Amino acid sequence: MKPISTRQLHRIVVEAAQAADIAKRVGPHTLRHSFATHLLEDGTDIRVIQVLLGHAKLNSTAFYTKVATRTVRTVTSPLDKLGLFKPEEISPDG
Repeated sequence: MKPISTRQLHRIVVEAAQAADIAKRVGPHTLRHSFATHLLEDGTDIRVIQVLLGHAKLNSTAFYTKVATRTVRTVTSPLDKLGLFKPEEISPDG
């Protein structure tokens, strides 16, 4: 059995997107972005993602991963972890 060509793969991804009513332009690379983003959101270390994507440089991995808003919102500041202030001690005026 022969492996599918890159053209065949692209056609399959485009047809799947159409079947799912996805209007955005997609291709096999879209799947790569999505894969990396989901791994990152699930807490996978970016260095592990780097290896899975086959990147020599971490900068390449950081470029291809898009962090979702919900992931950014869950980050706790190191200053908040110090516990110097209780939420009720901080006035709305600062």
